[in-house]
Amino acid sequence: MPVHYMTYKGVKFPPAYNSEQSLSFTHNEFLVQDDDIFNVTYPKCTKAGAVWMTEILSLIHSHSCPIWSQTIPSSDCMPSFSTHLGLESGLSYPLPRLLTCHLPRHSCPKSFSHSSTKVVYTLWDPRDVVVSSSYFSKMCSSYEDPTSFEQFLRDFLNGEHECGLGLTWGTGVGGW
Repeated sequence: MPVHYMTYKGVKFPPAYNSEQSLSFTHNEFLVQDDDIFNVTYPKCTKAGAVWMTEILSLIHSHSCPIWSQTIPSSDCMPSFSTHLGLESGLSYPLPRLLTCHLPRHSCPKSFSHSSTKVVYTLWDPRDVVVSSSYFSKMCSSYEDPTSFEQFLRDFLNGEHECGLGLTWGTGVGGW
């Protein structure tokens, strides 16, 4: 079944997680605090280390107390603030906030430029990302099932597949 992606600022997003309203609020109104810590990975590629880094940053934040990261879902430990649910969590999260972001730099909050927030950018080898993303797309109903790995790879290289949100690897990573 085809998935109809929404587009915001020239970038494709799966509608199950994002809306124009949440993305617009994130970009134009979300206030970044100086003590926020952002866990950023390649645009919406869930297989690019976000969960790994969430665990690491959660342990640092909780002073190596594993109970916090073991009893609270990672989506609550570090909400992805540009999604419907993550935005609500991110706004009410106590300071210092740990937030996850899969957005390209040009779609992030405008207030980024005027803050001294910390950004941890996790970068994986694009070959690992494309293989993992291809398998993930087959499992997740929010993404179109790739017709073949070869087509998925072509789309990835051209910035035309859903995990890349309409960005080439260099453009998505280069903005940071």
